[in-house]
Amino acid sequence: MFHDLCLLLLLFLGIVGDNYLVSVSSAGLLLIRLLGIDGILPYLEGPGLRAGLTLLILSILTPIAAGELTSKDFIGAFITPQGTAAILGGIVGAYLGAKGLSLLETHPESITGLVIGTIIGATFFKGIPVGPLVAAGMAALLVELVSR
Repeated sequence: MFHDLCLLLLLFLGIVGDNYLVSVSSAGLLLIRLLGIDGILPYLEGPGLRAGLTLLILSILTPIAAGELTSKDFIGAFITPQGTAAILGGIVGAYLGAKGLSLLETHPESITGLVIGTIIGATFFKGIPVGPLVAAGMAALLVELVSR
């Protein structure tokens, strides 16, 4: 019952915040619970996350496969300020992702805060909840700073 109320609250917040991703995800999970097919939830959590990340990477790499990027675009990644910033952002993102994974493995209770923060960011700040590992990595860095 508590789980259903949480999902209803998330659905409400998604609708109020005009966030399609949160609304559809909450409604889908609520439907799964109401239909009594909770057995698929572990597949959505683990393999589903990998499948979702794979689809995200596929969509990001599609312009390369479609021939929309030129050799000039690739060279620009190394010689323009925007390209250099993107490379550095990728490095920082990968580092934070690793820190986030470590935090989630050693402190699973942080998942609740991460979910709440992601929902608030997605719903009220028009964010997109695509970087939970990076968000967890940022949390890990904050925990390290506060612990000093």
